[in-house]
Amino acid sequence: MTKVKFGGISGEQLRQYIERIEQLEQEKQDIADNIRDAFAEAKGNGFDVKVMRQLIKIRKMKPEERDEQETVLDLYKHALGMLPGGGERDKEAA
Repeated sequence: MTKVKFGGISGEQLRQYIERIEQLEQEKQDIADNIRDAFAEAKGNGFDVKVMRQLIKIRKMKPEERDEQETVLDLYKHALGMLPGGGERDKEAA
């Protein structure tokens, strides 16, 4: 096949890139469908999908990022009185 160029652009090379990207987009959609099916199956077996999504997000974090986030979350919980020894409840007891 002759490589035809228009304005310095190879039509054949461009077509190959476009077809490759289209194929990858289809594979991405197929994977998204499989993930959706897995969550639906887990939900059908009694698992909380919202919590599962949070766990997946946490597992992607680096350990130091996870530790920092958990520390700040605990600090905020204490400040709001959501954990023993913190927040409004301490003010009332004092």
